Amino acid sequence: MRTRKWALPAATMLTTALLAGFAPAAYAVPDGCTTSVNGSTAESRCTGGTGQHQVAITVLHVNPSVGYVYNIGPWVSPGQVSSASIPPGTIISIRVNKR
Repeated sequence: MRTRKWALPAATMLTTALLAGFAPAAYAVPDGCTTSVNGSTAESRCTGGTGQHQVAITVLHVNPSVGYVYNIGPWVSPGQVSSASIPPGTIISIRVNKR
């Protein structure tokens, strides 16, 4: 009877310890990120954090039969600028991808 009394709390503690041991580490990403347009180029800048960022652009092409066009810049570290050319058309979105 005594063994059964402690079996559930012991199993609960063991499961909790195992799950905590396999929890992923915090994933740091760049912060303080902004986007800008300079002529026909889109840029992203991040001022802090770790990891990398890149600018990503979605454009509705000037030729309707083409549809949406996407372009991305290179992955760079915070403090560096990621830039990509903007295809001809109407800008739908400019965003910052982070990893």
